[in-house]
Amino acid sequence: MNIKKSRAKMPHIRMIDSEADALTELTLQQQRDSARFYDLLLDEIDRAAICERSQIAPDVVTMGSSVTFVDEKSGAKRTVRLVYPADADIAEGRMSILTPVGAGLIGLSVGQSINWPDRGGIEHCLTIISVDQPE
Repeated sequence: MNIKKSRAKMPHIRMIDSEADALTELTLQQQRDSARFYDLLLDEIDRAAICERSQIAPDVVTMGSSVTFVDEKSGAKRTVRLVYPADADIAEGRMSILTPVGAGLIGLSVGQSINWPDRGGIEHCLTIISVDQPE
């Protein structure tokens, strides 16, 4: 499967400038462990409109936000908080940005969908239902 996505088919996303920088640095540090996946995250950062935090709408998935999404393939609905790897604990609902689903959610806003591969390379359509920002 070709993991590079056609930019024309991908939804417009936005990221906070400091988060894009931190994610780029984190991804480059970890890239040697799983080049295929990290290339996807770097591609997302590269295609994002980079903004200051004050320019990001509250319905956009950012680091620390709680996001409810549905996997259109399975119908499964899930709510997670998107966090950096050190804070991840899936049993507590904290999903690392360095997971396939976490990387697919960053920058999307309510109502948007993205076709995104899981760890096994199987593509799923993820649709954002709601986003709550940290206080």
